[in-house]
Amino acid sequence: MKKIFSSLPFKLLLGVVLGILVGQVANVSVMNVVVTVKYILSELINFCVPLIIIGFIAPSITKLGNHASRMLGVALICAYTSSVLAALGSMAAGYGLIPHLSISSAVEGLKELPEVVFQLDIPEIMPVMSALVFSVMIGLAATWTKAVTVTKILEEFQQIVLKVVTKIVIPILPVFIGFTFCALSYEGTITKQLPVFIKVVLIVIVGHFIWMTLLYTVGGIYSKSNPLEVVRNYGPAYLTAVGTMSSAATLAVALKCAKKSEPPLRSDMVDFGIPLFANIHLCGSVLTEVFFVMTVSKILYGDIPSVGTMVLFCFLLGVFAVGAPGVPGGTVMASLGLITGVLGFNDTGTALMLTIFALQDSFGTACNVTGDGALTMILTGYANRHNIEKQENTLEL
Repeated sequence: MKKIFSSLPFKLLLGVVLGILVGQVANVSVMNVVVTVKYILSELINFCVPLIIIGFIAPSITKLGNHASRMLGVALICAYTSSVLAALGSMAAGYGLIPHLSISSAVEGLKELPEVVFQLDIPEIMPVMSALVFSVMIGLAATWTKAVTVTKILEEFQQIVLKVVTKIVIPILPVFIGFTFCALSYEGTITKQLPVFIKVVLIVIVGHFIWMTLLYTVGGIYSKSNPLEVVRNYGPAYLTAVGTMSSAATLAVALKCAKKSEPPLRSDMVDFGIPLFANIHLCGSVLTEVFFVMTVSKILYGDIPSVGTMVLFCFLLGVFAVGAPGVPGGTVMASLGLITGVLGFNDTGTALMLTIFALQDSFGTACNVTGDGALTMILTGYANRHNIEKQENTLEL
């Protein structure tokens, strides 16, 4: 019971509930405090975004370079392709379904929020896109020059940024979200749109299972093996991911499940692929985020982003997902710059994205982890087709 009360989903739900209740009875004086604290917390979160990008994209590239091989290239292409195609599929579903969800962006009868009393600006160290380009360049250059010292510095910086996320950003999220929902409740927006959130979460979960089915079908065809031999062993990994919301925390269980699937999986491909995909394959999270940004855009801004904008967002999101931090909500945290820069979301839109994404993040993580088994089938098929000898010195769990 203690674990439930201390978990992030419970804190988020508590923040949402308390925020809505307080917003229904709050007066202008209370809302002065709410909008001010919400602004400061938003500035702090936005300040951390470039740090998160540099801290996770650059070290990920150096690690890939240190283990550069043909199989690594295949794994990276498979992971990125899966994420991008999942995003594009989610985008297509969004254009087909969201206009029929009875979303109203009308503002009649909404209250006006008071102005921020104390405006504490915390500028970012650099623009988000500058952070992305810097991360890619420094990561590649460190790999090309075999810069051991810089690589170690980047890895240590990654650990520092991870602590910033886990010790600062994640703990303040429930507060930030609570204040955001308080403002939405005070305005009257959230009480009109709450049923929509329930609908989109259910739609996204169905989308997860559709995408996993497609992945395992492709994996089975390419490896010329029965995907059910892998799927039937993945139940514990799926449930563990639902409970932990963390690919890292689920890794040991995922390895055990995959090793039970030999054949059709090769144990050396399991040892190589499962830990790698746990960090770079985030198809479920990407699928979720795309559908949610389209829904939030319709709710808050009255329309869905254009097709061109969404296609650009999907392809860039695949890049960001490769280096996303392995914490609850890591994908959406790493891509906040895309949400604000490419899609033009304001603080309210960002807060709504963080909330509905985190509330279902366990299912997105479960889709990521389970999908890793399908990609490992593809790696096994590639190794067999190209006569890559099996490495016998593999880990035993």
